[in-house]
Amino acid sequence: MDFSRYVDSIVSFAQNHMVIAIVLALFLLFFIYRRPKLFFGLLVFGLFLAGLFYMITNMARSGSAQKQKLIHGEERRSP
Repeated sequence: MDFSRYVDSIVSFAQNHMVIAIVLALFLLFFIYRRPKLFFGLLVFGLFLAGLFYMITNMARSGSAQKQKLIHGEERRSP
């Protein structure tokens, strides 16, 4: 999983949906201004969940690759 792929998708969304991106940015700025402690708490929590999701998908990908390797290895050995 490449981080630049996520950034590219976010930038592409912002370019294709300019009004939604501006409204979302204004909402986030207002939220930072009104309740910065809550905002940064939610930001840290969201980053933690993103890291957890990345770790789980990375482990699942390596497990499925190992499974495919074992399956194809057994097929080659059987006559």
